[in-house]
Amino acid sequence: MNLDDELWLKETGSLADPARRARLMQLLCGGALGLAASNPAYARLFGGSARRLKDGRSIYRIKGEVLVNGQRANRKTRIRGGDTVRTGNKSRVIFAVGGDSFILRDDSEIEIGGQDFFIDSLRILAGRLLSVFAKRDPGQRLSMTASTATIGIRGSGVYLEVEPELTYLCTCYGQVALSANDDPEDSELITSTSHDQPRYITRQAQQGTRIREAPVINHSNDELELLEAIVGRRTPAGFGKESYEK
Repeated sequence: MNLDDELWLKETGSLADPARRARLMQLLCGGALGLAASNPAYARLFGGSARRLKDGRSIYRIKGEVLVNGQRANRKTRIRGGDTVRTGNKSRVIFAVGGDSFILRDDSEIEIGGQDFFIDSLRILAGRLLSVFAKRDPGQRLSMTASTATIGIRGSGVYLEVEPELTYLCTCYGQVALSANDDPEDSELITSTSHDQPRYITRQAQQGTRIREAPVINHSNDELELLEAIVGRRTPAGFGKESYEK
């Protein structure tokens, strides 16, 4: 990778920009992308100190157009298994379902699988999602499905960005079982204490794999701490406040 490519990567934010996404795919498919320097997390919280959600509430913060099952949401809207949540342009929502909590960024859509306030699956149709998950009992499984990847969750904090030909995954902490949708044997078990092994998962294989190293982008430790706080937890011991520069 040349200096121009490195500078471009440092400036890259969301995968949503078509020109940047096309350039990223070019680098990935050409085998030129290794573990690049990360850019600072861009996201900002909506203000106020973190506190546990009140009983009977799902939404902690909401901004702009947020739809739950096609209906405009507000602070009193309940979100549960079986629901679809979608955000519009310049819109975001922070919410919880049972012991799991989420920040869904703008122009994003997810389908929540499960019953009542217990989630057993998530399908990320588009956009960007930061999540923290409660530990499950033995035999209880949670899977996340994106365009090019399936992620088995084992009590983790994860961040995803999803495009038709590309999924970005950062295991912020915890353990996930990652596999490529087009080749389930192309897989990896990731254990992370602090954003240790971010990955791109592409639709096209190169050098025998669809899973590539990636930088840390577009999410912050403060956001993860907030998500744990609104469900009454703290981030795990050993999860530090260091910067993302690696």
